[in-house]
Amino acid sequence: LHLAYDALAAGGVAPAVLNAANEVAVDAFLNGRLAFNAIATVVAATLDALGQGAADDLDGVLAADAAARAHAGAAIHARH
Repeated sequence: LHLAYDALAAGGVAPAVLNAANEVAVDAFLNGRLAFNAIATVVAATLDALGQGAADDLDGVLAADAAARAHAGAAIHARH
C-alpha cells in the first residue's frame, strides 16, 4: 500500500506506472509465473525506473502505461 501512497505523492505518470506494473505482476502471479511476495518488488522496480515525468496529456500517460507494462514484463521474465 505504501507504493500507492508514494505514487500518489509523486503525481505525474507515477500512478499510471504503478497501475500498469501491478496489473502485469498480478497477472503473472495468477498464471504461476511470479511469486506473490515478488509483486511489490516488480512494481517498485518499475516505479523507480519509470515513475518520474509529467502527465501532460493522454498520449503521455498511455506511453508511460505501455513502457511500464514492458518494463514489468521484462523484470518478471528476468526472474526466471
